[in-house]
Amino acid sequence: MRDIDVLHLGVPLVICCHVLDDVIVDPGPESTLDTLLEELGDFVPARILLTHIHLDHAGAAGALAQRWPDVDVWVHERGARHMLDPSRLMASAQRIYGDDMERLWGDMHPVPEERLRVLSGGERIGPWRVEYTPGHASHHVSYLHEDTGIALVGDVAGCRIGDGPILPPTPPPDVDLEAWHRSLRVVSAWSPERLAITHFGTWDDVPSHLATMHDALDRWAEVSKRTDDGEYAAAVEHEMRTKTSDPAVAEAFLGAMPPKMLWAGWARYWASKEAPREG
Repeated sequence: MRDIDVLHLGVPLVICCHVLDDVIVDPGPESTLDTLLEELGDFVPARILLTHIHLDHAGAAGALAQRWPDVDVWVHERGARHMLDPSRLMASAQRIYGDDMERLWGDMHPVPEERLRVLSGGERIGPWRVEYTPGHASHHVSYLHEDTGIALVGDVAGCRIGDGPILPPTPPPDVDLEAWHRSLRVVSAWSPERLAITHFGTWDDVPSHLATMHDALDRWAEVSKRTDDGEYAAAVEHEMRTKTSDPAVAEAFLGAMPPKMLWAGWARYWASKEAPREG
């Protein structure tokens, strides 16, 4: 397998696109499309596999579908409508990022309906096994390539860069602590030989990584309950900067999971736990 660094905003180790056999997994945002295409050269995949539809993972999929008219795009059923018509997704992102939207993510083009392979989880397609793995996002799936034992897990296994810590990326609106733990157990049950994560790269110490991610989820969930937005962001940034000896790794962490975006995901989750149930 090949890991392609798409150099988001020119910064290394922020976003990784994986290339395995005749597929690419999570091509990244449209803003880094030229870098991806340059790295791919003459390679044209048969399909594009999306773990989920966040712009840093799936933003370039529509542009690539236009460029390669025979390529299918795999996506979970909860995200499929946004790949058909990204307008609502883009409008939401525009409200968050404002004038930085174009610089950060570029545009997002629709994928024709006949080119979408809509997944629900549980599929086995050739060497690929698909499972639904929510927690980070309600439209998240993970893929096991059974011939190589590589699990391509998007953001479910967290963010890990260089010698830095393993941290949970928790932007709103879909953070779900219990579902995230279940999804980690789904990945563990595959007994993969390697984990491929978007932020960043491929890792061999699978049991240790997954166990650390379970602990990190619980730890940061507790931190989120006793902090506000700014305090949580400061705590995460402190972790990023002090748990690595390499300033470039800290810089990559800040790009891969901006600390100011993280507390709001937990806040929404805790609010949902407190909301009265109907009936």
